[in-house]
This record gives sequence, C-alpha cells and structure tokens, in this order.
Amino acid sequence: MNKLAQIITRIIDFFYRPFAKWIPEQVFRYAACGGGNMVLDWVLYFLVYNFVIGHEIVKLSIVNYQLSITPHIASLCIVFPITLVTGFWLQKYVTFQTPKPENPQTLRQLGRYILIVAVNLAINYFGLKLCVETLGWYPTPSKMLITVVTVIVSYMGQKYYTFRTKKQV
Repeated sequence: MNKLAQIITRIIDFFYRPFAKWIPEQVFRYAACGGGNMVLDWVLYFLVYNFVIGHEIVKLSIVNYQLSITPHIASLCIVFPITLVTGFWLQKYVTFQTPKPENPQTLRQLGRYILIVAVNLAINYFGLKLCVETLGWYPTPSKMLITVVTVIVSYMGQKYYTFRTKKQV
C-alpha cells in the first residue's frame, strides 16, 4: 500500500509544479485526493441511486419494526463507508504523509477522522433533507452542492485535528 501512495503522490506532484507559486503543496495534494474521492463519491452515489436502489423507498425490517428510508438517504448510507475508507487512506498516506501503518497513532487518527466525517455525514444528511425534501431539488446536484460545504469543514478538521503535527499544536 505504501508503494501505491508513493505512485499517487508522484502523479499529483507532477501536476503540482505549475501551481507551486500560488498553492502550498499540502493544499494541492488535499485538493487532488479529496477531489478524486469526491468524484468517486458522486459517481457511486449516482450509480447506487439510479441503478441499485432505483429511486425506490428502501424498506427494512428490524426485529418487529419496519423502517422506510428514502432513496437519496439510502444511497448516502451505502456509498458512505466506501468513501470513508478511501478518503482516510488518501489523506493519511498522500496528503499528510503520516508514518507507516503500524504507527500507534493510526487508530487515534482513524477515530478522529471518523469524527470529522461524522460531522460531514450530518451536514450531508440534513443538507439532503433540506434540498431534496423541502426545496424539491434533484438529489445528485444537491449532493454536489453540499459537498462544497463539507470540503471546507473536512480540510480544516483533518489539518488541525486529525493529522496535526506537533508544530501545529
């Protein structure tokens, strides 16, 4: 996995050169990794919403309780774990380049990452509820708009909380 992170970093750094005067390297890497993960999120969301769930209410039976989930929220629940894992890996090993996986900080960082992502999940959930159910907007563009907010929250949280270095403290 470390080799894959090095390859991805080299590719991103190749495209960074023309922007080096204006954008810090870490911000560029964050944008590239986050952008790639965001596109993966959008594509998976679109595919799940349109072809897996098919715009239908998802009905779950839990013990003796019937739970109905709207298709846009069910799609979010399916896609979320995938992009959680890919996002953590990219941010840890490409953007912030923290030490090897066996580093004891990895579990703490993962916990912090999940906390920041949980905040973003709440923003996504309530944002989708507002945009789709209250304002009547289409789900995929709504998801894209909400992503702009979560990108800002995520970068600040990851930089200053999850992957902070001793210099930042």
